[in-house]
Amino acid sequence: MTTDVLSDVLRTLRATGTVYFCDQLDPPWEKRYSGDDGASFHQIRRGSCRLESDGLVEHLGPGDLVFMAPGRAHLLRSESTTSDASGHAGDTLLLCGYCTFDNMLGTPLSELFPEVIVIRDQHLQSLGWLKAILDQLSREYLSMRPGTEIVVNRMTEVLIVELIRMNFGQQGDAPLIKALADKYISKALQRLHQHPEKSWSLELLAADVGLSRAAFAKRFKTLVGQPMFDYLTQLRMQQAGQLLAETDLPLYEVANRVGYESDLAFTRTFKKRLGVTPTLYRKQISK
Repeated sequence: MTTDVLSDVLRTLRATGTVYFCDQLDPPWEKRYSGDDGASFHQIRRGSCRLESDGLVEHLGPGDLVFMAPGRAHLLRSESTTSDASGHAGDTLLLCGYCTFDNMLGTPLSELFPEVIVIRDQHLQSLGWLKAILDQLSREYLSMRPGTEIVVNRMTEVLIVELIRMNFGQQGDAPLIKALADKYISKALQRLHQHPEKSWSLELLAADVGLSRAAFAKRFKTLVGQPMFDYLTQLRMQQAGQLLAETDLPLYEVANRVGYESDLAFTRTFKKRLGVTPTLYRKQISK
């Protein structure tokens, strides 16, 4: 079974999220979001509003969903005080949430986040799974039943990942997308993700995919955006981070599983890349 590189990258995100605001707003009103909490989304459950962000202006009507990339500051504000078709006097019901990611691991998927995604209600109606998640999120949050917090958090994480998957390939200039579309480099990435612990060389990987060493090295750097060894080291550190966070394996075993014969060499590389030792990283991530 070949490794799905995108799925492998998605696993390194270590996404955590929740719904943080769902309320009825009477005009005039406005809500500002710095984007510092990570990726965010807003669905207009009832009424309408105006989205403003760095020169972008969008009218959002009932059922519309907007996704904002991490760090993207934006403003939502009321548009009208007139009654809508349902008889609500201009009030708006919003379902909002955010999702943060483990940026320490340097996931290349950070390059794939569209700055803004607007999914209109008409389109959302055809995406039954996505609409069902949003409807259930709204019901769960408003019910506040026992266990609501954990259900809402897990569903929010799924929602964000699904939005990323849905838009994968639409950002055609992103390095990872271009690389996965190339038959040679895609195969190379699969090999690296399948066996990051292997003693890879440019010659070995180039021969595996059917290119000369020089042609492969140039093609990899051009499409992926970094040399093969840099990508491999980043991949190893990502997988090491997962092992440190999700298992109790001793340090030498983690090092061995990601291609290091000594935990000293592994620790040196890990600290250089992430700024902390593996031991300290494990303590921080477990808090």
